[in-house]
Amino acid sequence: MSEAPQPAATDEKPSSARVLPALVLAMLAFSVVQTAVVPILPSLAKELNVSGSSITWLMTANLLSAAVLTPLLGRFGDLRGRKPMLLVSLAGLVAGSALAVGTHSFTWLVVARVLQGAGGGVLPLAISIVRDELPKAKVTGGVAAISASMGVGSGLGLVATGLLLEHWSYKSIFWMGLVFGIIAVALVALRVPTDPVVDKEGGADPLGALTLAGWLSALLIAVSQGNHWGWTSNRTLGLFAVAAVIALVWILIEVKVTHPLVDMKMMSRPAVAFTNISGLLMGFGMYGSFMVISNFAQTPEKLAHYGFTATVLHAGVMLLPSALGSMVAAPLGALMIARRGPRLPLVAGGILGAVAMAYLALRHSHEIDIYLASAVFGLGVGLAYAAMPAYINGAVPAEQSGIANGMNAVLRTVGGAIGTAVMAAILTGDTMKLPIPVALPTLQAYEHAYWTAAVMCVVAGLVPFAIRRIKSAEAPAVGPAAGTPSATSPELAKTDA
Repeated sequence: MSEAPQPAATDEKPSSARVLPALVLAMLAFSVVQTAVVPILPSLAKELNVSGSSITWLMTANLLSAAVLTPLLGRFGDLRGRKPMLLVSLAGLVAGSALAVGTHSFTWLVVARVLQGAGGGVLPLAISIVRDELPKAKVTGGVAAISASMGVGSGLGLVATGLLLEHWSYKSIFWMGLVFGIIAVALVALRVPTDPVVDKEGGADPLGALTLAGWLSALLIAVSQGNHWGWTSNRTLGLFAVAAVIALVWILIEVKVTHPLVDMKMMSRPAVAFTNISGLLMGFGMYGSFMVISNFAQTPEKLAHYGFTATVLHAGVMLLPSALGSMVAAPLGALMIARRGPRLPLVAGGILGAVAMAYLALRHSHEIDIYLASAVFGLGVGLAYAAMPAYINGAVPAEQSGIANGMNAVLRTVGGAIGTAVMAAILTGDTMKLPIPVALPTLQAYEHAYWTAAVMCVVAGLVPFAIRRIKSAEAPAVGPAAGTPSATSPELAKTDA
């Protein structure tokens, strides 16, 4: 039976040139803010007169807040509209940045980082808005651009931190976040239409939200503080046990309630479950490798006989190719998804990430080695991150898009927290005896860290083969107007997925 002619998508949907830049900037604002403090944590400890173990709470608090609030904001977006929740998410980022600019207290700076973590809701909400609002031919490219922006912003944040510290104090980093956030709020308010997709049949699940926050909090605190407390200490093991128990309670609640925060049947679909595993592993590789490469580059060569004695700015510049690689990955990933489905870019992303880390494990004597590996790794991360929403959106209905992509973002964050903790444990577990107060890792410790990241990326690239075959949409390869792929987001075969 033939279908009635449909009106052109461009007559029904707003222009991607109007909506997409606002969403991409919002994603860049959060990812820049999240990683910008990483290279300056040691100097912040001196500036604020706190211990090295305490200063890590500036990162832990942000990761924890983002992990808890991302799925909640994604679900509220499904229930009450994506644009209002996106503005709430950005408002948290702006409020946190403003507080960080105005305070000199370590305690209030931690609170500011918690508020900034609300920006984690940008990713699932922006992906849902693209899916709902853009013309069909632009959805794949739009989703890929937003998802890859996470890698772009992370790389740019490291460079911007070094550049700002060359001329101003650490406050300038929070000023940067404030300016980025205000611009993003203005663009979203003016350019993003009020979305009509609201899950009116759904309802609130306060107990599910509370238990989700509980087990994520216990897990992330244990992972982030394990190096300082000791992995076999009572506090660390106790928090892991609490996380496991509350997670089990959370699953039981979500299975039984009428309107769950997270639909367990949706989460158990192969396309969603295995994509989330891949997201966890790629998050491990990305955040962990950023920390290891930055530390390696800043190691004093005369003392350690490796490294490049780089400043914070110089180390950030070495990671700049990763941001450029992720920028290239967005249109390339969209083209690959449109023509072959999301499996190819996800597999390629994992393999490229593994190749980059294995290369650094074998060759790390010259700066060009860092630049080359950084570019290849950024391309791999960008391809993988571009493919994940395509898998998820092909497996879940529109009214669950926000929470499904939100949980994927959470697992990337959890993977990043685990990655940095594991990498730190590897580096601190094998140090040199030098006549200086700071312990420096051996070269072998860095090599082991690079190989660990490579293995994680390889596994992330193999995971998609556990997902059922993807059916690519029937569409011409090139759009008639924009010169971009003119295919819809690939849909999963409607079997178990």
